[in-house]
Amino acid sequence: MQETRDWTLEPLRRTVSDRLGATCMGKTHVLVGLLGRAIQSSRSPIMHEREASRLGFSCSYLLIDFDALDLPDAALGAVIKAAPSLGFAGCNVTHPFKQQVVAHLQALSPEAQAIGAVNTIVFSPQGATGHNTDAYGFLQSFRDELPGVTLDRVVQIGAGGAGAAVAQALLELGVGELAIHDRDFARAQALAQRLSGRRTVRAVADVAPEIAVASGIVNATPVGMAKYPGLPFAAELLQPRHFVAEIVYFPLETELLRRARALGCRTLSGIGMAIGQAARAFELFTGRQADRNAMAEFFEAA
Repeated sequence: MQETRDWTLEPLRRTVSDRLGATCMGKTHVLVGLLGRAIQSSRSPIMHEREASRLGFSCSYLLIDFDALDLPDAALGAVIKAAPSLGFAGCNVTHPFKQQVVAHLQALSPEAQAIGAVNTIVFSPQGATGHNTDAYGFLQSFRDELPGVTLDRVVQIGAGGAGAAVAQALLELGVGELAIHDRDFARAQALAQRLSGRRTVRAVADVAPEIAVASGIVNATPVGMAKYPGLPFAAELLQPRHFVAEIVYFPLETELLRRARALGCRTLSGIGMAIGQAARAFELFTGRQADRNAMAEFFEAA
């Protein structure tokens, strides 16, 4: 069993060894990474590495892409266990592991506990602690880009790890009634039940009647990413009165945003959320205050 585990993680060990040997000889260095699948287009490395350089130290941000490394989902626990010994100060977590990862951590921050999902892990001698910076990122982006939109009824598509954080942020923004749809109805029900003490939150099996009376729609699924092209619901349901928010940021304009903008809808891309969550995660990894504006410039330059 031990031999199999060591062999499975060997590509990750080689990647870390090659990168550190090339970049951090004799320097103050922070090693962090991103756990997920289909993440080769992530802009997190450039944001973290350039922000560290701006602040006067060195950082390597490695993509621990389970697809590229040919790792099964079952290797998630082994990767997290091995990460501190490989030199990682922490890791971000993305699709499809934001909820699965909770079982492999020793502690959760209050926000991660409330949301039930983790997108940032910090390693310390006490173990691995999970945090959630997605809610902060979405909240700040929404306030910046969609001020004044009507929040009486909102439909959210997706109740996974990112969806849990987005739903939390929507309630903090003052949404009056939130309808949550997921292809796994039980998952939508579980999220709605967790949040229902705050305001009216419902799990819905059919989005069409909900979108018909909603003021806004939020896509909190990976649909629209390069690997998962398409729309999360039927295009004809969109109306000009809707605001439409995305969490996907690659491509920068998803099919959903393109169609919404063509109708005249107010829209929010996933860029602001990506930058906001990265800035907060950087602070957790390094203990240094990040500049969101600077990280936005690094994002745009990528």
